[in-house]
Amino acid sequence: MDIFEKCHNYTEAKDAMAQGIYPYFIPLTDNEGTEVVFKGHRLIMCGSNNYLGLTTHPKVREAAIDAIKKYGTSCTGSRFLNGTLEMHEQLEAELADWVGKEAALVFSTGMQTNLGTVSALISRDDRVILDKDDHASIVDGARLGYGKIERYNHNDIDHLERVLASIPDTAGKLVVVDGLFSMEGDLADLPKIVPQVKRFGGRIMVDDAHGMGVTGMGRGTAAHYGMTKDVDLIMSTFSKSFASLGGFIAGDEPVVHYIKHHARALIFSASAPPANIAAALAALDVMRSEPERVQRLNDNADKMRDGFQAMGYNTGASVTPIIPIFIGDNEKTFMAWKMLFDAGVFVNPVISPAVQPGHQLLRTSYMATHTDEQLEHVLEIFQQVGKQLDLI
Repeated sequence: MDIFEKCHNYTEAKDAMAQGIYPYFIPLTDNEGTEVVFKGHRLIMCGSNNYLGLTTHPKVREAAIDAIKKYGTSCTGSRFLNGTLEMHEQLEAELADWVGKEAALVFSTGMQTNLGTVSALISRDDRVILDKDDHASIVDGARLGYGKIERYNHNDIDHLERVLASIPDTAGKLVVVDGLFSMEGDLADLPKIVPQVKRFGGRIMVDDAHGMGVTGMGRGTAAHYGMTKDVDLIMSTFSKSFASLGGFIAGDEPVVHYIKHHARALIFSASAPPANIAAALAALDVMRSEPERVQRLNDNADKMRDGFQAMGYNTGASVTPIIPIFIGDNEKTFMAWKMLFDAGVFVNPVISPAVQPGHQLLRTSYMATHTDEQLEHVLEIFQQVGKQLDLI
């Protein structure tokens, strides 16, 4: 059998392209943060993870440019060998302080952070326990480890308790959860999760890729609940609020030191380029000096959530700037996406199997830099599309 046969038989994406409803890999000609341009068509961006709007902040831009002038475009090596600059370690120290942990370790991407951290910690006799809605990078990190994977229903504490109780006391246990779930915008119920994990002698890691800069006055979901000391590891990425590319894990120094010397995704990858590290450092500085951005972001989210709900849209359990619009049908989801796109609003359609059948949705997300005028315009267009498709 030809291993490429499945490639030639894959037609779903090309079929959608032919119908003019393919919503992925859209090549933008301009990106100004809250607005983007596609083939001369200007759209309000409501599908980005640029929560604090820092990709266009003058301090962040200037820091990246200055780093290129000083260091060039790449470190051309892994952190383990020649690819660590003083600024990598400066960022690690500042991140550890920001999230309230002893130490931090910077990876080249958020995906690699989870791949490297989880796989390094999970040995053959260990168990890694995942929420069924955890991000794919967590799942893949668990698969790379040698231990066994257990899963529990989303935010179902009773199910988590049963899973933990079924694991032998002799097995090491690591529970990994998203702090802020990236599709539906709800939070992990840490006040209930953490006591169960501790009761059964486990450890807990919180992936705050979407929560950092958004919850807990910008310090993440554990800070939001006042539980920073109660969670063992905090992970985040630079590709959201930090307006860059990369990721980090933070925790007790001996644990971070172990990961640093055992995470294959770190040891065998080129280090994050100077411009990316400088941008993340500058973004962190802006988070400290402009805390009002976090408040503005959440005010914008409340405005949009209230607006959608007033129209009759189902926004699920979202309490954050990620606001899903549940539609429940593949065809209608694509139709709604296309109509919104043509009317000047950029959102993300999410259909099965990425979500369970009946949970198809439009993922919308908001920034601190969205203006009231932009948000009002988005609501007007959503109302028009909702009426035309009988969604509201």
